Amino acid sequence: MINPVFLRTFCTLVETKHFTKTAEQMFITQSAVSQHLKKLEDLLGERLIQKTEKGFVLTPTGEQTYQEAKQIVATLQGFKEKVTTDSEHVGVVKVMSPGSIGLRLYPQLLALQIQFPELIIHYQFAPNSSIIKALQQGDIDIGLVTEHANSSLLNFEEVAQEPLLLVLPSPIDNLSLDSLKQLGFINHPDGHHHANQLLKANFTEFTHIKDIKESGFSNQIGLILTPVSLGLGFTVLPQSAVASFAEPEKIHIHELEQPSMEPVCLVTQNKKRTAKRLLFVHNKIKALLQN
Repeated sequence: MINPVFLRTFCTLVETKHFTKTAEQMFITQSAVSQHLKKLEDLLGERLIQKTEKGFVLTPTGEQTYQEAKQIVATLQGFKEKVTTDSEHVGVVKVMSPGSIGLRLYPQLLALQIQFPELIIHYQFAPNSSIIKALQQGDIDIGLVTEHANSSLLNFEEVAQEPLLLVLPSPIDNLSLDSLKQLGFINHPDGHHHANQLLKANFTEFTHIKDIKESGFSNQIGLILTPVSLGLGFTVLPQSAVASFAEPEKIHIHELEQPSMEPVCLVTQNKKRTAKRLLFVHNKIKALLQN
């Protein structure tokens, strides 16, 4: 293998036409310049320069070596700049959140990407447990979850709170837990977490959502309320998910005696150094959720 430093020294020598000036630019001794040249000639098995009274001229092999070497040196310099440049507006940022948060957040992050086209947003919708796992495995950069997890690898920061809503097919007078049991529960990836939190706060006799029959399930955030609108059951969803439903006249939001709020946490890996683009997107998400 040819040492790239030898190539850089040789190119600098050709361009300065002087051993002393090459040494000064390379921050090495003049003898080191001569050594680099000799090692390069030994590796190639050809003389690269021919000394003259006024200095030196390139041999045919030397001329060909210079043309190839300067391209290699330029490529290596470009590689260094690409991997060491840390711009807040360049690179890929992988984000994952529950669908309810994503419905609100993703369009605003796309607007950010339009403003900074070299900032690439990869966005996935997933339940809390999958987000935590993806962060722990390093598959994503930023996660948004609605419940804490015990992990020394992750940093949790609560940035907002969102109301949970009890959604029925139609109004029910004197709503009771028995009424909900008769309807059945339309489940979704975070359904048990949401329902347990809201129902426990509003029905003293409630124990666990598993005690209520499941009348349906959807992992598509835009479709969860469709079976509710058809009278097939009730569900519990964050306000942003309910607000995005295309046929709000076909569902009813029951007013609760004890409003239920869930935290929204920004989660990242604990790292000594974080890329500027990740900090930039992290702070933008935080600002968007707090507005």
